[in-house]
Parts: sequence; structure tokens; C-alpha cells
Amino acid sequence: MKIDGKILIVDDDQDILVAGKLLLNRKFSEVSICNRPEQIPKLIKENDFDAILLDMNFGPGESSGEQGFYWLKEILVIKPNSIVVMITAHGGVDIAVDAMKQGATDFIAKPWQNEKVVATLSTAVQLGKSRFEAAQLKVTNQALVQTLAETSGQASNQHTQQMIIGQSKPMQDVHALIHKAAPTDANVLILGENGTGKELIARDIHSQSQRARNIFMSIDLGAISESLFESELFGHKKGAFTGAQQDRIGKLKAADGGTLFLDEIGNLPLYLQAKLLTVLEQRQVTPLGSNKAQPFNVRVIAATNIPPEVLNNESKFRQDLLFRLNTVTLNLPPLRERKEDIVPIAEHFIALYSKKYNKSVNSLTRDTKQVLLQEAWQGNIRALRHAIERAVILTEHADLQISDFQLEQKAQQNFNQMTDKAPNAFLPANAHMENDLTEELTLEEMEKQAITAALKKHRYNISHCAKALGLTRAALYRRMEKYGL
Repeated sequence: MKIDGKILIVDDDQDILVAGKLLLNRKFSEVSICNRPEQIPKLIKENDFDAILLDMNFGPGESSGEQGFYWLKEILVIKPNSIVVMITAHGGVDIAVDAMKQGATDFIAKPWQNEKVVATLSTAVQLGKSRFEAAQLKVTNQALVQTLAETSGQASNQHTQQMIIGQSKPMQDVHALIHKAAPTDANVLILGENGTGKELIARDIHSQSQRARNIFMSIDLGAISESLFESELFGHKKGAFTGAQQDRIGKLKAADGGTLFLDEIGNLPLYLQAKLLTVLEQRQVTPLGSNKAQPFNVRVIAATNIPPEVLNNESKFRQDLLFRLNTVTLNLPPLRERKEDIVPIAEHFIALYSKKYNKSVNSLTRDTKQVLLQEAWQGNIRALRHAIERAVILTEHADLQISDFQLEQKAQQNFNQMTDKAPNAFLPANAHMENDLTEELTLEEMEKQAITAALKKHRYNISHCAKALGLTRAALYRRMEKYGL
């Protein structure tokens, strides 16, 4: 049975190359030969050799080993973890020992014994695989540490979203579907507006799956620039592009064995959708700068706030990718369609933020509950959470009052309804009145109006809205919270 190993033999003696290839072909899966050492850099950049058999001297009369030292150094510069076994004459054992001090793994003396060559290279290949696994483990750990670091800054927000609260009929349907789909390995597509808790649902699916003991890797595709998409998801090799100072494992490989959550999948441009589809179909990924594909095993859960009619438009979203993602489709209802859940969710956040800010706030007054039920909550649970947090901070009452909130969404909704019915009812009669109206607006009011208009135009897609306004997603969220949007 052959050993799974890729060997390169470098020697200027054609007889050595032929004999070595005939011998090692019987023992290893692939053997390449090279009689011109200047080809070494190209060969090792284009291939991942498990072991390299390198002659110490090239050309007649050479015995100093300087050429061997030179090419050993070049190999280790290009790929520092390379396994290099030196070939030397009997009289050059001391030189070979010096080569080992400079990074060679072992040496073989000429004329060699076949059993010795096979045994030495078998050991070298196993060492190479161990080094590769250790390196992969290191970069995987780095990716996980980075992911934890990226999410640690959102720890308080994550803490507020650890529970799925809601016993309304729409949420009962959601829980029933989760219960059926979670134990399987089927891909799930979660649809819902911003703030409905798509990532929380994805984590719940993971926790009820057979992968629950493995990693849950969340990727916000809306926050990754197009130029970094492949590097982030597929990984890269050192030197693959400017700034690639070291090997980096991609998120797909880092999530191996677990669940990969692709948030805001609808934001991907079509050409990147094609690349993602190819990787998901083949179940293997090739890092940038490498030609060796690496298999991965993940369950994919995707989410988007894009309406179904847009997803089903071939010019907006690849249908073959959609079919790959939506084995099970889960629609999360907006908060306005599950009003019976509003008060329980609000009371959960009251308890949470009362403890966080050391306030003695018990609940909501009866009138406040009624007002909360009338709100549109365009930002859904996220908007309700922000409203409760602000109210808990500012209130001086044991129960939250209507005055503790900045509830302007209902008034804005009524205003929009009136303008929709009578488009000209609020237009100035002449240019002078328009100028007067503009002068009465404060900068904050104008900013609020601009954000409100952008949110409606982009159907509350935060990434698109932020880009249109020239803001970061975080900056837009802060302003939405400020103005109660």
C-alpha cells in the first residue's frame, strides 16, 4: 500500500533521478524529479511537497556542499516548514550534519541503500504532515481568537439576546420548524427584517443540532469588503498578495465540523455569489496563493433581510445558490406582527438593564404597555431593546412611564399616511414659504429626516443605507438609536 506523500528529488545525475523515481514510485503516491536546481523555486511555489530529496553538490568536481547549502536556504525562505533530506557522498557526512543545523531534516549517503531511503523518507513525510497539522491548528486557533475578539466588543448586546422570547402563534410556528430542521444537517435560509433576531435563531438551530459541541462561526457578509471576501472566507498563503505576512486560515475551514452562519447573504454581488456557490458545491476550498484544495465539513445557515421577490430575481441573486441555501426556509415575523410578544420582551429587557445599571425599575405602567403595542417598531426587537435601555437609564419611576420614551414612530407613520393620501397637502405654497420652512429645521431634524428617508428607500437594509449616507454601520446604528428609529 502506497504512502500518501508527494516527493521531489533534485539531483544533476540523471541515473540517480531515474533510480530514485523507480524506487519511490512503489512506495509514495507521487514522485517528481528535477535535474536543474534553478527550477526549485518555481516547483515548490506551485506544489506542496511532503518531502524534498536534495543533492549537496551539482556539477562535476563539486564537493564543498555550498550549492546544497544555498538551495536549502532558498527552499526554507520560500516555505519555512519544508521537509528537506540531503543527499551526500560518504565523505560528506560532516557537511550533511552542518546542513541539518541549518534546517535540513535528515541526510542520505550515496551510494544509498533502498531500505534506508524508503525508511528515511517515510519518517520525513510523517514529520511533514505533523508539522502541517500543527501549523493548521495554529492558524485555526488564531482565526478563532480573532473571531472571539471581534465579538467581545458586542458582548453586552449578545447577552441581551441569549433568549428567544415569544409565545405568539407566529413564533410557535418558528419554534416548530426549528425543532424539525435543527437535528438534520440541512442548510437553512432565515428571512426577516433587520432586528428580528436572525442570528439568535441560527444559534438556536446550532444548539439543537448534532454539531452543537463544535464551533458556531458567524460572518457578517455586509461588513466584509469585496476585495477581502476570498481571503476572509477561503484563507490565504503567505505572500499571496501585498500585506499577506503569514498564512491565514479562512472562516470556512476554521468552522470545520461546526456551523457557518452567513449573515446578510443578500449583500453579496453576483460574481462573489458564483465563487461561494462553487466552494459550497465542491465542499472544498483553495486558499489564495495555493493550488491545493482543502476539504471542509460545515453546515450552512444563511440569513438576509431581502424580500423573497428580490431573492427570486435572477438578476439580483443567483437561483442555483438560492437552491443550495434554502433547503429549509424560515421566515421570522416582524415585531408588529407578533404584538402579544412585545410586553414580555420589554419586561425581559427591563430586568436585564435594571440589573446592569443598578436601577430599581419593575415593569411598565398600563398606559405605557398600550402605547408600546401601538408602535410600528421598524427596527423590531433591536429598536425595542434600545428604547427600553434608554428609558431605564433616564427614568425616575419604579415603573416606566410614557414620558420615559421617545416614541415618535407612530406620529411619523401617521404623517406618512397623510402625505400618501394628499401628496400636496404639506407642500409650501411658494418658494418663500419653502425657504422659511427650511430655515426652521435644525441640523438634527434634517439629519433625522435624511436617515428616515434613506431607511425607507433601502427597505431598512442597514448596509445599503449606511453606504448611501456615507456612514459606517456602527455610526448609523448610533444615529438610529439617538432618533428612536
